[in-house]
Amino acid sequence: MNILPREFYSKNTVTVAKDLLGKKIVRKIGGQEVSGIISETEAYRHKDDPASHAYRKITERNKVMFGDVGISYVYFTYGMHYCFNIVARHPKTKAGAVLIRAIQAEKGIEIMQKNRKITDLKNITNGPAKLAQALKITKKEYGADLTKKSDLFITEGIKPNKILASSRIGIKDGVDKLWNFKIKN
Repeated sequence: MNILPREFYSKNTVTVAKDLLGKKIVRKIGGQEVSGIISETEAYRHKDDPASHAYRKITERNKVMFGDVGISYVYFTYGMHYCFNIVARHPKTKAGAVLIRAIQAEKGIEIMQKNRKITDLKNITNGPAKLAQALKITKKEYGADLTKKSDLFITEGIKPNKILASSRIGIKDGVDKLWNFKIKN
C-alpha cells in the first residue's frame, strides 16, 4: 500500500484532479479500515476560477488551500454537510484543491452503510456529502496530512480505462471550465 507522496499533489490542480481518479482513500474508524476507489473529482483553483473558495481572498475557512499540498480541506456546506478536498496546486499557483465527489466503496462497506443509515449500495458514496458521511470525515480532518499513514490517507489504486470531463456540479460561476472528472462506468 503505497501512500501518495506530497510531490503527487504539487502539479496543476486540474492534472491532479484527473490523476486522483482510480486512487484509493483509506480511512480508519474505530480501529477498523474502510476504503474506496476515487471515481469522481472536481478541480478548484485560484484567481482564474470564480467558483473556487480561494478566488477572492484568504479566509479562516479556505486558508489551508494556500498552504502545503497533500493536506485535507474539509468544509461545511448548506448548514448540514461536510465536503472533503485535497490541497493540490502547482508551486507557482497560490491556491488550489480537488473536491472528492465520489468513491466506489471497497472495504468496510457495512461501516459506511451504518454511518449513512442506508443499505442501498448504489447511493452509499456517490456524492461529496455522502462520501464524507460514509467515511466520517468532519471538520476534525481539516488540515490532516494525507501523505502520511494516519486515520486518513490516499494510496495507489487502479488505472482508469477512460476519463470523462464535464462542467462542475452545483456552481453558478466558472461553468465553462470542464473540471469535473469521472471514471467512465
